Amino acid sequence: MASKMASCIFCKIIKGDIPCFKLIETEKTLAFLDINPLSRGHALVIPKFHGEKLTDIPDEHLSDILPIAKKLVAATGAQEYNILQNNGSGAHQVVEHVHFHMIPKPNPEEGLVIGWPQQPTDMDKLKALFEDIKSKV
Repeated sequence: MASKMASCIFCKIIKGDIPCFKLIETEKTLAFLDINPLSRGHALVIPKFHGEKLTDIPDEHLSDILPIAKKLVAATGAQEYNILQNNGSGAHQVVEHVHFHMIPKPNPEEGLVIGWPQQPTDMDKLKALFEDIKSKV
């Protein structure tokens, strides 16, 4: 993991090796403007603990994430917005360091554009899935 951290752009931003438009910083978290924004105010909120996927980050390093995202929403004045976190390249994660996007959605053209490919539900399979997941949480 040390080599991934050394080459990780977000770890370099945390260390100050790469500049950023820092909005909020705590002991565990850094928030800054995205340099390739989808809309005005698009920001990233990242744990300072390096991990590629959400499950790689200890819970105590996630405690600031949503309160900071909430502050950014208020600061931008966004009335509609997305909070997004991707895990793995198949789920559109580009930087292999956990990060949350706060993306204002001011109009249909700006911000995140997504589809929601709902699928028909087989209630018996859904019940079996529920029982499986419930037994593990």
